[in-house]
Amino acid sequence: MNNDSVTAVILAAGEGRRLAPLTNRRPKPMVPVANRPLLEHVVEAITATAIDRIVFVVGYKQERIRNHFGDGDNWGVTIEYVEQATQLGTGHAVLQAEPVVDGPFVVLNGDRIVDPEIVSQLRDSAVEADLPAMAVTSVAHPRQYGVVSLDGERVTAIDEKPEGTVETNQINAGVYAFSPAIFDAIRETHAPGELAITATLDDLAANESLSAVRYDGRWLDVSNLWDLLTVNAALIGESSETGADGLVLGDSVTVADDVALAGNVRVGPNVTIGGSTAIGSNATIEAGAVVENAVIFPDAVIGAGAVVRNAIVAGNVRIGPNATVAGEAATVVVGDAVHHGVALAGVVGDNASVGAGATLTDGAVVGDDVDADAGVVIDDRIESGAVVRRG
Repeated sequence: MNNDSVTAVILAAGEGRRLAPLTNRRPKPMVPVANRPLLEHVVEAITATAIDRIVFVVGYKQERIRNHFGDGDNWGVTIEYVEQATQLGTGHAVLQAEPVVDGPFVVLNGDRIVDPEIVSQLRDSAVEADLPAMAVTSVAHPRQYGVVSLDGERVTAIDEKPEGTVETNQINAGVYAFSPAIFDAIRETHAPGELAITATLDDLAANESLSAVRYDGRWLDVSNLWDLLTVNAALIGESSETGADGLVLGDSVTVADDVALAGNVRVGPNVTIGGSTAIGSNATIEAGAVVENAVIFPDAVIGAGAVVRNAIVAGNVRIGPNATVAGEAATVVVGDAVHHGVALAGVVGDNASVGAGATLTDGAVVGDDVDADAGVVIDDRIESGAVVRRG
């Protein structure tokens, strides 16, 4: 291993509007999966390598990131921060690191979880190779990402979210190895709209100046709300935690093996907690409730007899007794995109209250601070602060 110093730059400035309402109060990288922020999983992939310096590019609600990670002492690394005051794209975000990076560096996304192995490979590439490099992986649905054309170990083109026929399942994995020369290359990129790093990489590929590092390990991407359930399940499957401090379990409680229970969780009698579920600190699950394939944020209360399945419940939410958040695969509209067959029953934003016997289904998204009456049925998007009455 070459011991030359390499910095890791993590892009964590974005708002993550597709994850609203969960991103109304926190930046996307601080949304929890398996009871820890997405960004913490990214940091741990870096700290398992020879890299000991991290630069966060922060912007939207950056205090949440700064307060959580501080100077990096708790992770055994040095953490510094640069600000992207206006989110003008990933290329622009990388440029913000120029004043604090004077040697080879790797770039990662703050919302995409990978194994330490690929970080190490890109680190070595940054030190040893003449060309910039990017990780390339294969996925089942490449059309959603930057589809990569390869000639051996050379990238020849990157096609962002192509609309036509896709002839390869190889995509841009979002981990890069650069030298400071990339800063001038970004400035020389003439692309319309926000400046994405992929526009610069496509220019480099066209000039035969971009290497590919193939990767077939863990690659967990959070683009939409339902991705949180998939990623949460994958991470819990690796390491569930049911021996948390202050955990109170009532009589006749059933807890599946792949469940993560944080500190000070209170679980009433006759509760069933099914697999792929994370329950955050200080949450309460009252008697007879059923929770399965769910992400429950800290301080939430799931009322007695409630059923919460295939769902995300944000912080300080109250789900009333005998309420139901469940359903089969749904069609969910996000912006201009229509997604079919989505395994998401519902999402409840921070500080919302769902009344007794209410039903959320079909990918319902309830905003922050919503007050929903007992017995209502919600199967659509409810804006933050709304009051939902019966009839």
